[in-house]
Amino acid sequence: MRCLTVLILLLIFAGELAAQPILETGGREMPNEWIDDVTQHRIVKLVRRPGINLSFYFHNNPFVGNKMVFYGSDEYQKENYPGELDKRAQEIYNLNVKNKQLYMVDLKTLEVQQLSRRNGPVAGEIVHNNTGKVYYQSNDSVFSIDVNTRKEQLVFVFPEDFKASITTVNANGTLLGGAYATDAEKEISRKYPEKSQFFNRIYEAKLPRTLFTINIANGELQKVFTDSAWLNHVQFSPTDPHLLMFCHEGPWHKVDRIWTIDVSKRAQPTLIHKRMMAMEIAGHEWFSSDGQYIWYDLQLPRGETFYISGTNLQTGEEVKYQLTQNEWSVHYTTSPDQSKFAGDGGDPGAVAKAPDGQYIYEFIPEDRQNIQSQKLVNMKNHNYKLEPNVHYSPDGKWIIFRANFEGFEGIYAVEI
Repeated sequence: MRCLTVLILLLIFAGELAAQPILETGGREMPNEWIDDVTQHRIVKLVRRPGINLSFYFHNNPFVGNKMVFYGSDEYQKENYPGELDKRAQEIYNLNVKNKQLYMVDLKTLEVQQLSRRNGPVAGEIVHNNTGKVYYQSNDSVFSIDVNTRKEQLVFVFPEDFKASITTVNANGTLLGGAYATDAEKEISRKYPEKSQFFNRIYEAKLPRTLFTINIANGELQKVFTDSAWLNHVQFSPTDPHLLMFCHEGPWHKVDRIWTIDVSKRAQPTLIHKRMMAMEIAGHEWFSSDGQYIWYDLQLPRGETFYISGTNLQTGEEVKYQLTQNEWSVHYTTSPDQSKFAGDGGDPGAVAKAPDGQYIYEFIPEDRQNIQSQKLVNMKNHNYKLEPNVHYSPDGKWIIFRANFEGFEGIYAVEI
């Protein structure tokens, strides 16, 4: 009887797969659902509204319950692409994204609702799952939106002498955090807008940056820490409301990058991973959802040996899962139950120089050192100048990512 039941289930699953077209992913306009012809995994267009649609950066939580917040523009893109998808690499990044606003998609019904409605584009990928509040910035003003009631409130206005940007909200929803840059640094970014132009210039300038918090209830601004270094990637712990992580930005082989600080004590920062060899790099750090680990891309040395590595914040113990050159990814993330990882791959021009690394991956640890991978999406038609930035869905059954393999930016999900 058990064998018969398994056989019936397999036949049902095979029938479901047969109902979807089996196609090469990208290189042309795709249907709303299809089976990747290389990986045999089902892919769906998660957001089907016209225009530019972009999911959040890999370490920014986009979820409130079973809904996902994302960025979208009201500009329909097809008119910008005359049908020659092979030209998208030259055209797509010159597109002027107009009036970028926040939207929300129901992951079950795929219904989309607009959240922010400003005359100009908004910034800030900050969602607090428990309170249902989304925070964003328009010029010098910070607002919150309740995703259930749609009630919007003005939270804070930056003073003239401290024009900064928010990037994170703490675990209990009481503090916002970010980093303040000097006018001199902002002028470098304005004068040299491409990353290849400003990255080394800002690092070498050694201009001061200041970490800060904003009390959401009373609007109090607190300056937490200042250093003559490029403080960046500011993230609150998902469980400890006082623990703030940040990085020393710059060429990774020149910086001890990953740090934490207790904002309630404003004590000296704690270094999470110390480089121990020439050309060692560690970065693209993120908290585990239980707050126990900080995970990061570790290379010993750069471009040669690749790991997903994590530091236990209580014991200082480091865990390293070694990957192959092709399995290296621009960004990684952890599943909701902390049992698996996902990665967004990389093209041959990235640090790993991988000849066949353009996939969305899932990684499954076997023990404290060994890890197995499976390919979920063939990304050969995706231009990696747009980073896919993978997220697990709240139920752990899908990996959500952004891509341009149809010739325009969209949000997709692959079934695990």
